[in-house]
Amino acid sequence: MTILRGHVEGGRVVVDDEGELPEGAEVEIAILGAEEEEMTPEEWAELKASINRGLEEAARGELISADELRRRLRET
Repeated sequence: MTILRGHVEGGRVVVDDEGELPEGAEVEIAILGAEEEEMTPEEWAELKASINRGLEEAARGELISADELRRRLRET
């Protein structure tokens, strides 16, 4: 998986990073930033606990591939 950054110009996504994407490459776009609500202290604590659980699982070798992660995210 390759992650590139860009911006919207005239309603279209413009990639800021150098390099070319292969013709026909499938891409997913995530909107970052501005309109997201602030998290409460409880939500931050829950997020940090979840990240720590994930790090512990990774240390035990309990991992999934990036393709599997994308598949699961599409299902939600």
